Amino acid sequence: MNQPPALHLHVPEPSARPGHETDFSYLHLSPAGAVRRPPVEATPAATADLAYSLVRVLDEEGGAIGPWAPQVDAQLLRRGLRAMMKTRVYDARMLIAQRQKKISFYMQCLGEEAIASAQALALQPGDMCFPTYRQQGLLLARDDIDMVEMICQLMSNERDPMKGRQLPVMYSYKRAGFFTISGNLATQFIQAVGWAMASAIKGDTKIASAWIGDGATAESDFHTALTFAHVYRAPVILNVVNNQWAISTFQAIAGGEATTFAARGVGCGIASLRVDGNDFLAVHAASLWAAERARSNLGPTLIEWVTYRAGAHSTSDDPSRYRPADDWARFPLGDPIDRLKTHLIRIGAWSEDEHDATQKELEAQVSAAFKEAERYGSLAAGHMASAAAMFEDVYQDMPAHLQQQREQLLKLSPCK
Repeated sequence: MNQPPALHLHVPEPSARPGHETDFSYLHLSPAGAVRRPPVEATPAATADLAYSLVRVLDEEGGAIGPWAPQVDAQLLRRGLRAMMKTRVYDARMLIAQRQKKISFYMQCLGEEAIASAQALALQPGDMCFPTYRQQGLLLARDDIDMVEMICQLMSNERDPMKGRQLPVMYSYKRAGFFTISGNLATQFIQAVGWAMASAIKGDTKIASAWIGDGATAESDFHTALTFAHVYRAPVILNVVNNQWAISTFQAIAGGEATTFAARGVGCGIASLRVDGNDFLAVHAASLWAAERARSNLGPTLIEWVTYRAGAHSTSDDPSRYRPADDWARFPLGDPIDRLKTHLIRIGAWSEDEHDATQKELEAQVSAAFKEAERYGSLAAGHMASAAAMFEDVYQDMPAHLQQQREQLLKLSPCK
């Protein structure tokens, strides 16, 4: 009788490490315009093929083709391009500020700008977003968020709206439907499902949308959220941003090798899409489709956005230690800003001159906001939030013992 072979575990590896070229054939791309668009009322099981293909609208020449090509006004696309450019300029300036030791920590969304910017323009006022630390585009796509205030939060200075209680980049804007960012992975998924269930219980019309990265799908909160969203048909969009790397861990370690992250949604009874996250038009169209399902009481949608984290995971990370340096330049889905720019020029709604002028305008805008925020202090210059602020916003009415402690602190220190 033959002896059976010894058992062994399979440990996924990326297709390249530093010094080699990544083979991106593992992505399994679909041609632009080739993937069908099902009716909004399609059953989750009927979306199974869409969890393995890739919804794309923009072709190599910048044309919008196929059933997912949205019927949107060019003005909205111009607004979207400007939002992405603004986000990239903002990120670049804040990265410099961290290197100057004016802020302690920063996380860019370089290469992923379309995912937040396009969905921001697909949602409605009152909807609640539960983002990660790479969706600053949700705020920067709006006209009613003060960039100075955002930078003050990064600097934890005396005008920090979070009063020094949050890490930089972990914003919170209730008025903008931007739920407080949590550093714990995947918690926002169950929070979003719970919020969406509450909206339905109240008979409201508002929906929720949550974001996590590919690595966070390995957390138990991800699976719990899918179960509750499926069972109660919660009006929520569940976004999985597959940017290929969870810090230094390749996406295959979280389960993206033999299947897709979108397929997990179908397995849980949730309509699912796998979408080109660097295609602004595809992101906007898929977001509208999912939002309409949620508002029509047809249940949740899970969307896997295929993109690439072009920069470091954070200012504490050095990606040159674990992946090829030229990966982003070779990533087959390109740069989201360049792709939308090419499309708008093709349809006569943009030009190279306007692009250059907008770039300079946004750089000046971000620079002015930074200088204004720096007036209130920075990590290097000081002027932090008062220590007495720790007693505020804890209770609606401050108890007597906290009032006494605060008074004692004020006597002992010069804080205001």
